[in-house]
Amino acid sequence: MASNVNPTVRRRRLGQELRRLREEKGLTAEQVAERLLVSQSKISRLENGRRSISQRDVRDLCGVYEVEDRRIVDSLMQMAKDSRQQGWWHAFGDIPYSVYIGLETEAASLRTYESLLVPGLLQTPSYAEAVIPGTIPELAAEELEKRIQVRMRRQERVRDGERPLRLWVVLDESALRRVVGSHLIMREQLEHLVEVSRLPHVTVQVLPYGTGAHAGMSGTFSILEFDDAADSSVVYIEGVTSDLYLEKTNDVHKYTIMYEHLRAQALSADASREFIDEAAKRHADALT
Repeated sequence: MASNVNPTVRRRRLGQELRRLREEKGLTAEQVAERLLVSQSKISRLENGRRSISQRDVRDLCGVYEVEDRRIVDSLMQMAKDSRQQGWWHAFGDIPYSVYIGLETEAASLRTYESLLVPGLLQTPSYAEAVIPGTIPELAAEELEKRIQVRMRRQERVRDGERPLRLWVVLDESALRRVVGSHLIMREQLEHLVEVSRLPHVTVQVLPYGTGAHAGMSGTFSILEFDDAADSSVVYIEGVTSDLYLEKTNDVHKYTIMYEHLRAQALSADASREFIDEAAKRHADALT
């Protein structure tokens, strides 16, 4: 198997296949847990791809599910082996949102709504250096540097000439007006936004204050989609102590509708560039 296998996505695919086998046998996660003398939460975490899975786990589960086709067992065992490889982000040590990075790295497209800050994929190094410690108080200097490096590495998907991430951002006006770091940092950040928004696979829309109430007022979220039909879309909601991943079709559908409403209420891509450019000029004027 190629060394660029994404362990997060591979683990997710394997979990989906194991869930399918369990459901075909008419078993609940609790029943499987009882037979293997493990916790029900372990079975659930294995199936949703949030826990590393060993070849022994696969062997035991295939035994419970009475999988007799050796080719299927071998294929699942290989997937388990591949899922234990390390993605590029593991070189940076323990990263709280490593599951998300794995999904983002493999995603074909990403739709995101941000209300208070510029999304990490579009941040300049200076903006990231100012916003990260602001949102995570008492962050050690070493940890700050690591997070900045990871953030910049993630941005390679946006600039990838062969397989660029299709990125659609709806950004609240607050993110343009809030002074993160300094007016100089904000001017450079907004100029960068305008530049990146001109890429053919990147769309940035601004949701101005004048819009009034809108679907995003309940909180920020992202929708990740994948080229492989075996990988269902994921809604990602970032939390302070833990993150939420929604994969049920109904949940994804509801957030997709919300996003379509946000896109419809936001300024057009061209009007948004003009809006951001004017905001950058205001920050520049504040420097004089």
